[in-house]
Amino acid sequence: MNRTSDNLTAMLDEPTTHAWQPSGDPDRDIAVLMSGGVDSSVTAMILRDAGWNVVGITMRIPVAEGCGGKRPCCGLEAGYVARDLGIAHYYLDVRSEFERLVIEPFRQAYRQGRTPSPCVDCNTLIKFWLVWDFIESRFGIRHLATGHYARVLRRDDGAYLARGEDHSRDQSYFLYGIPRHRVASFHLPLGEMGKESVRRLAREAKLPVARRQDSMELCFAAEGDYRAVLGARAEPGPIFDMNGSVIGEHDGIVNYTIGQRKGARVAAGKPLYVIRISVEDNSITLGTREQAESREVRAEEVNVLVPDLARSGETLYGKIRSQGEPSRCELVEVSESVMAVRFDEPQFAPTPGQRLVLYDAADRVVAGGVIVN
Repeated sequence: MNRTSDNLTAMLDEPTTHAWQPSGDPDRDIAVLMSGGVDSSVTAMILRDAGWNVVGITMRIPVAEGCGGKRPCCGLEAGYVARDLGIAHYYLDVRSEFERLVIEPFRQAYRQGRTPSPCVDCNTLIKFWLVWDFIESRFGIRHLATGHYARVLRRDDGAYLARGEDHSRDQSYFLYGIPRHRVASFHLPLGEMGKESVRRLAREAKLPVARRQDSMELCFAAEGDYRAVLGARAEPGPIFDMNGSVIGEHDGIVNYTIGQRKGARVAAGKPLYVIRISVEDNSITLGTREQAESREVRAEEVNVLVPDLARSGETLYGKIRSQGEPSRCELVEVSESVMAVRFDEPQFAPTPGQRLVLYDAADRVVAGGVIVN
């Protein structure tokens, strides 16, 4: 890295409320990553009320042109919330690192015909690595909390990342990249709550963000339009069917993802889906839904959180996208860098660049990696 967590100190703003002071007990000091949204605000409040000595940290990231800094991800209201809660709060400028570790790989993935997961990269590389290291070195704080809907299960044999109690809101898929040694110091107060309960707490506390709407868009793309981030002109190219015949022309491979149905501009008597994206000849290939399905999925850049279960032949439950329930599968190959699974039922459109995340029957995150096949 060009800048390490140690020299991020120069990028730490003056406190927006008051300077943080250690409690004298390292196991009562905690940093909360505050985005300015309701979830992270309530997280900070819950921990404060539980007796933690809380400092709020808001990351400054590249703001999308046209955003005007008014979206929740920009964190403009985090300082106001911290003031109302009576906790210390700082802004930490990670724009350079975010550009290099999240946005540029995002661009490269689309140009290579893959569909990236920038939220996973942000959590893994920015929050769990860069920011957490900085918080430890600058403040001496080893505990970190976020407002994600997931859980950390603390048992006699260790701590485990797990799905949120409300499976419809679960965000553990985006958190699998946390280093295993960090899990015990990671805190997720919202993991056993639903969204309405969180909003109710915010309203009762009269937090200024209580009625703020959720943002489902990319935080660094204006109006969620990722194409504006890519920066390069999309070149049209051929559309093939599964027999290799040209059946149309696309308007740039960056506009497509595996499994996509809309936008292909091909007249056919049945629904067709993107099966393959080829950078070599700038083409996409369409096929039927059945042709888009696969039982076998392979992933690289693997992070293992439960080594005892990351073994060939183990029956687990996998997700190839954030939405939906995990599906039963067998782990057929696993190493420090690669894993492969075979699902009991065909999965629709495993997409290179997206993540394969594996769970056990108790909802613990066992491992995850980047889909490559």
